[in-house]
Amino acid sequence: MPELDLRGIIPAIVSPMTPGGELDLASLRRYVAWLVPQGPIALAVNVDTGEGPHLTMDERRLILETVVAEVAGRCRVVAGVGGPSTAQGVANAVAARDAGADALLVFPIPTYLGQPLNPEVPYRYHAAIAEAAGLPLILFQLQPALGGVLFSTEVLHRLIALPQVVAIKEASFDAMRFLQVKADLETAPRRITLLTGNDNFICESLLLGAEGALLGFSTLGTREQVEMLAAVKGGDIQRARQIGDRLQPLANIIFAPPVPDYRTRTKEALRMLGVIPDAAVRLPLLPLSDAQREGVRLALIRAGLLGA
Repeated sequence: MPELDLRGIIPAIVSPMTPGGELDLASLRRYVAWLVPQGPIALAVNVDTGEGPHLTMDERRLILETVVAEVAGRCRVVAGVGGPSTAQGVANAVAARDAGADALLVFPIPTYLGQPLNPEVPYRYHAAIAEAAGLPLILFQLQPALGGVLFSTEVLHRLIALPQVVAIKEASFDAMRFLQVKADLETAPRRITLLTGNDNFICESLLLGAEGALLGFSTLGTREQVEMLAAVKGGDIQRARQIGDRLQPLANIIFAPPVPDYRTRTKEALRMLGVIPDAAVRLPLLPLSDAQREGVRLALIRAGLLGA
């Protein structure tokens, strides 16, 4: 399997929809055309930001094929896949491969819930997906409050033993847990890439050792986040902090409680920026109130992304 370099900014993209909740593929193409020149190393498709759990298999295929065609090799495409059963996870992974994905972000499944987690459960699940799809895999550690699981050192090392695993998205939203994962990677049987998924401390997680970011927030201020990561890599900590200080308040608004509304807030922000024509989301997600919209607008202005 060829090496896949994911050390960069990977926006998790939204899925534009019509006011009636149908996919808007024309808007998706324009959105991707706007996003790619800003310098992401990849785009993450059909993940939570894109309402992946609320899409049919045919819709996920259409979205992925549309993004792959629009990207046209200018960056990589990562597809979100998951179960809840191994058979369903494998089927979704094979479908994503056939639609043109370069790598797979493997979501945690309900079977992982409960402690202690037997390492063989996630290992065999990931191994089945890896064997069937033949693509590089990104592990996904997500805080339990958002339906995820925190991997023990034993589980993480067992998963990294799979040669197809190339990276982990660490999204515990906890700086101490992030540092624990970083330490676990340093003692793992082989090296993989550490990507931050922590929208609540983006710049800080890069300074603490993340080599890139796979974030829902990265579809906003993408160019700025690419510059921030370059500043960190180049040792210009002051510049990185300047960008982080400007963007983090917007991220805090987008991911304010209730956190599931971040999808709608992200779409509203993109609509205000003129990138997509409508902020429609699919039920059970709900539209924002006027007060929430105004909060997003003011945060965009303060971040320097929207004129007053």
